[in-house]
Amino acid sequence: MKTHLLLDDNDPQTELSTLNLGPTHPATHGVFQNVLQLDGERIVSGVSTIGYIHRAFEKIAEHRPFYQITPLTDRMNYCSSPINNMGWHMTVEKLLGIQTPKRVDYMRIIIMELARIADHLICNSVLGVDTGATAGFFYVMEYREAIYEIYEEICGSRLTTNIGRIGGFERNFNHIAFAKLRKFLKNFPPVLREFEALLTRNRIFIDRTRDVAAVTQEDALNYSWSGPILRATGVDYDVRAMEPYCSYDDLEFEVPVGSNGDVYNRFLVRNAEMWQSLRMIEQSLAKIEKEPSDIFHADVPEFYLPSKEEVYNNMEALIYHFKIVMGEIDTPRAEVYHAVEGGNGEIGFYLVNDGGRSPYRLHFRRPSFINYSMYAPMSRGMLLSDAIINMSSLNVIAGELDA
Repeated sequence: MKTHLLLDDNDPQTELSTLNLGPTHPATHGVFQNVLQLDGERIVSGVSTIGYIHRAFEKIAEHRPFYQITPLTDRMNYCSSPINNMGWHMTVEKLLGIQTPKRVDYMRIIIMELARIADHLICNSVLGVDTGATAGFFYVMEYREAIYEIYEEICGSRLTTNIGRIGGFERNFNHIAFAKLRKFLKNFPPVLREFEALLTRNRIFIDRTRDVAAVTQEDALNYSWSGPILRATGVDYDVRAMEPYCSYDDLEFEVPVGSNGDVYNRFLVRNAEMWQSLRMIEQSLAKIEKEPSDIFHADVPEFYLPSKEEVYNNMEALIYHFKIVMGEIDTPRAEVYHAVEGGNGEIGFYLVNDGGRSPYRLHFRRPSFINYSMYAPMSRGMLLSDAIINMSSLNVIAGELDA
């Protein structure tokens, strides 16, 4: 930290401090930087700097076939990577005109809502840590692990999942995955209630979060906010409800909204969303039981990679595998945009295709990048400690911020 005198007509001897908050400071929750001007502990101004882990995903995608872009998407918001995976698959399916079976849709909903719970658990429990309550974080991480065990049973991965395929899933859910899912649905609700009881009416937590970083609906919309932080201001917008995809319109659920958009309301909205996610998972599980149990992908051999066993033993599968890998199947010349409701907001994929095996151009709408754009101006006048919990409540994931 360094200090200097700010010469001002009204206060010629105001001494300001320059603080580098990031890019490796633990309070930044990722590799990004804020250069703050402080008057004591109050922020006078700030400049946000990003790009420390920019990996040129959009440019890399131009040189990869559609099915090899999935691993790029789950390295954006790695706290809920399956949502990114599914969003990308649905974008390509929209381009190709692929209609997935209902069972695939419900399986995807289960995975995406588990990912949303995992994402919100991290955000809300870390917010507790930033306000001095560590116990809740360690308590709920056990159930984040339980979600990861379900991922692992389905696809073999935990954090960066690469889960699913264009047209559906690589493999069917086995009985162990369903057993772990039912166990989670039974054991997690009491834990979530205890977590809420720990913080929701905790006087210290309320004093640290209520009316901190309050944002109006107008400002949130002007900055194109989306997700829980937008709904915390009272705006009733959720992609799953307004632009239903993946058979979400078959389910009954509510969209939780807050009132004044402060840190406390963001916490409450995320907690309420976890309850809605559990509700959607239970409905999807019940609907899956009514569908044929052997269906886990659409019947599109031109675009769905066959299994190795099929390739080794079936000539037709070998031919399709060769044609898909070598890019010998034409794709439509078109522009498509598809969005899903991610853990942080609307994750969008704008795909421009020229008929080849790779995108001509691909742009990711990354909610962390858009949501974070307001951080520096909204921090003006805050105490440094409040600015840190404000950043925590925005749930900015550096991988999604930079891409």
